[in-house]
Amino acid sequence: MIQQFADWLIYSLLGLSADTPLGSSLNFFVYDSIKIVLLLFLISAIMGVVNAYFPIERLRNYLTTHRFYGVQYLFASLFGAITPFCSCSSIPLFIGFVKGGIPLGVTFAYLITSPLVNEVAVAMFLGSFGVRITVVYVVSGILLGMVGGFLLGRLRLEPYLSDWVKQIQQNASADFSTWEKERTPFMKRLPSILREAWSIVKGVLLYILIGIGIGAVMHGYVPEGFFEQYMSRDNVWAVPLSVLLAVPLYANAAGIVPIVEVFVAKGIPIGTALAFMMAVVGLSLPEATLLKKVMTWRLIGIFFGIITLFIILSGYLFNAIL
Repeated sequence: MIQQFADWLIYSLLGLSADTPLGSSLNFFVYDSIKIVLLLFLISAIMGVVNAYFPIERLRNYLTTHRFYGVQYLFASLFGAITPFCSCSSIPLFIGFVKGGIPLGVTFAYLITSPLVNEVAVAMFLGSFGVRITVVYVVSGILLGMVGGFLLGRLRLEPYLSDWVKQIQQNASADFSTWEKERTPFMKRLPSILREAWSIVKGVLLYILIGIGIGAVMHGYVPEGFFEQYMSRDNVWAVPLSVLLAVPLYANAAGIVPIVEVFVAKGIPIGTALAFMMAVVGLSLPEATLLKKVMTWRLIGIFFGIITLFIILSGYLFNAIL
């Protein structure tokens, strides 16, 4: 329905062609902006309901004081794999997790895997590359989320969350204390929950529009053949260079699989092409822009740096074994 509205607005009402960079970019911007705003409001409201009956401190204490032997990172990565979100669409749920008191390492495990693996991309991979490469890619995406989430969690990076997020967590805890003391019924809690959800949307709206705007420009105006000259088989630096070139871009996994197929058909090593894909869908400039409302630049730099390193290592490993 959102895509139909974006098509009607850009292609029918404004009369732009889908084959032009401007038409494609504006359609992308309208669709993703509406989708992410609605997702953020819905998820914030759901997490508000959860926090209304299960406060942040209790949830955080339970998850941090009980031994799960790493299973929580596996569950977070698997949950990321079954949610059909791109890197920017994953951020509303990431914000909801952080607001809800889920440990930061676990939320990172979700954020890393979610854009890398989804059912549409898996189906396209099977058709394009066969079972072996598909299994390697899916397992790698899940392991990357688990290992990256575990490592980021061990670094104790909570102090580098933004003041905005910390204030939201404090507000949720204060609301819970008041409601419990007064035994407030759910229907009387709901207006406050929805107001808080809308306030979260308003707080990140500018970052959403800027981030998606950058992604829309990349989507419509960057030529597909631009990168092939840097990713040749003879270039020993092809893997890190392809990853660094991919980070400013923005696309979902399903949208980048056909491009990877073209790369491989033109002789680019499969590991280099897969590393490029993982960087495009898992790390992007629009994603960093959206995360700025949630994290300090230092935390964003640590997150991007660690995942970039892991993707580069994965690319070299793929080239060695595939």
